[in-house]
Amino acid sequence: MTKTLKNLCCLMNPFLEYRCFSCSPSTPSSPLPWISPLQYLNRTSPKPDPPPTEVATTTVVEPRKKSKFISHASAINLIKRETDPQRALEIFNSVAKQKGFSHNNATYATILQKLAQSKKFQAVDAVLHQMTYETCKFHEGLFINLMKHFSKFSLHERVVEMFDAILPIVREKPSLKAISTCLNLLVESNQVDLTRKFLLNSKKSLNLEPNTCIFNILVKHHCKNGDIDSAFEVVEEMKKSPVSCPNLITYSTLISGLCGRGRLKEAIELFEGMVSKDQILPDALTYNVLINGFCHGGKVDRALKIMEFMKKNGCNPNVFNYSALMNGFCKDGKLKEAKEVFDEMKSLGLKLDTVGYTTLINFFCRARRVDEAMDLLKDMRENKCRADTVTFNVILGGLCRERRFEEALGMLERLPYEGFHLNKASYRIVLNSLCREGELQKATQLVGLMLGRGFLPHFATSNELLIHLCEAGRVGDAVMALLGLLELGFKPEPDSWALLVELVCRERRLLPAFELLDDLVIQEM
Repeated sequence: MTKTLKNLCCLMNPFLEYRCFSCSPSTPSSPLPWISPLQYLNRTSPKPDPPPTEVATTTVVEPRKKSKFISHASAINLIKRETDPQRALEIFNSVAKQKGFSHNNATYATILQKLAQSKKFQAVDAVLHQMTYETCKFHEGLFINLMKHFSKFSLHERVVEMFDAILPIVREKPSLKAISTCLNLLVESNQVDLTRKFLLNSKKSLNLEPNTCIFNILVKHHCKNGDIDSAFEVVEEMKKSPVSCPNLITYSTLISGLCGRGRLKEAIELFEGMVSKDQILPDALTYNVLINGFCHGGKVDRALKIMEFMKKNGCNPNVFNYSALMNGFCKDGKLKEAKEVFDEMKSLGLKLDTVGYTTLINFFCRARRVDEAMDLLKDMRENKCRADTVTFNVILGGLCRERRFEEALGMLERLPYEGFHLNKASYRIVLNSLCREGELQKATQLVGLMLGRGFLPHFATSNELLIHLCEAGRVGDAVMALLGLLELGFKPEPDSWALLVELVCRERRLLPAFELLDDLVIQEM
C-alpha cells in the first residue's frame, strides 16, 4: 500500500462497519490499526521524582489531532491519479470507512471507469452488485460509459447486460440516448443477431418509439450488410413516424450504401432528390461520399465535376475532399492531375496529413518518378508533417526499383539518428533488391548493419545471400555473415551448410570447416 494510502487509512475510524471490494476476492483488504503517537515516547528514560510538596499535580494530555475528512471530490482525484487499478479500488474502499461518508454516483462512476479501462471486469461486477444496495441516485451515463468499454474489448453481450442494468439500478427506464448508444455499438460491431434481439426486447418491454437517431442507426445497419432495399424500407417507416423524419445523415448513409454497391446513378438521383424535394443542403461529408464513390468506380472525371458543383454551391472542399479526388487521379494513372489537385489544396492553405502524403508518394514511386516523390518528402518536413515508417518504406522501394542503392543505404544508416523509426521491412526491402541485382558487397554490409541493430533478415533472403556469396567465391564474407546470423537464431538450409563447408574445405581451411560443422551440430541439438 502506498504512502498516501497508509496515511488515508490512519485517518479512518477502525471500528466502523463497511463493505470492501477487491480485484482479488480471495484476499479481502483489512483496515490498518490506528497507531498513537504516544507509543513512540522514550519508555527507557526514567520518570522524574515527584515534587517534595504535597500539592496535587495535574497531568496534561495533549488532545489527539482531528483527522482530516476526505471529500467526494478529493476521493475522485485520488482514484483518477492512481495508475494501479487495485490500489484505486483500495482507495475507494478506504474512504468509505469515514464516519458520515457515503459513495455517490460520481465516485462509483470514477472507480468503474478505472476498472473497466484496465479490464478488471470481475471487480466491475462486484461494484455493480454493491450499487444495488445503495440508496443514492445513479445516472444512466455511468452505464453508457461501461457499454463503450465492453464494446471496445469485443464483449458485445456485456454491452446488452449494461443496458439491462439501467432499470434496476438507476430505477428509471433507459432513455432514447441509452437505447441509441447500445444499438449503435452493436451495429458498428456487426452483431446482427444481438441487434435484432435487442430491438425486439426494447420494443416489447420499453414500448420503444424510434426517433430519427435510432432510425438512422437501422439504416446504417442495413447498408453495412449490403441490404440497401431494407434500408429504404426503414426510411419509408421513418417518414410515417410522427417523431422522426429523414435528415442529412439518413441520406448520406443511403448514398454511401449505393456507392458501395456500385449503384452510382441511383446515388446521384437520391442526392438530387434530397436537395430539390426535401430541401436538405449537403455538407462536405456528403460530397465526399459521392467523390469517393465515383473515384472507386473509375469515374474520376465525374468526381471532379461533383467537386466543381460543390464549389459553385457555396460548400468549400476540405482536405478529405481533395485527398479523395487526388487518390482517384492517382489510381487512374493521371499523376499530373493529381499534382494539380495537390497544388490547389496547398494554395488554399489546406495541409495533407501523413496518410495523404504517403499515398501520393507511393504513386510517384511506382511510376518511377522518385525525384518528385523525394520533393514531396521534403515538402512534408517543411509543413511539419512527420513521415512514418510506411512513408520511408515506400521511398526505399522506389529508390531500389531505380537501382539507387547508395541513396537507399544512406537513408537506412541516417534515419534512426534523425529520430525516425524503421522496422525490419525497411531493411528487408533494400536487402532483397541488393540480392536480386547481385550487389553482394552492399548486401553483406547491410546484413552487418541489420545484425548490429537487432534485425534478422528474411530466412529465404539469408539463404539466397549465403549461396550467392559462395558462388561468387566470397567465402570469407559468407562465413562472417553466417556467424552473425547464427547469433540471432538463424538456421540455414542444409544446402547452404553443405556448399559453405565444401568451399571452405576446397580452400584447405580445415579448422574453419570443423568449426562450421560444430555449429551445425549445435544448431540441430
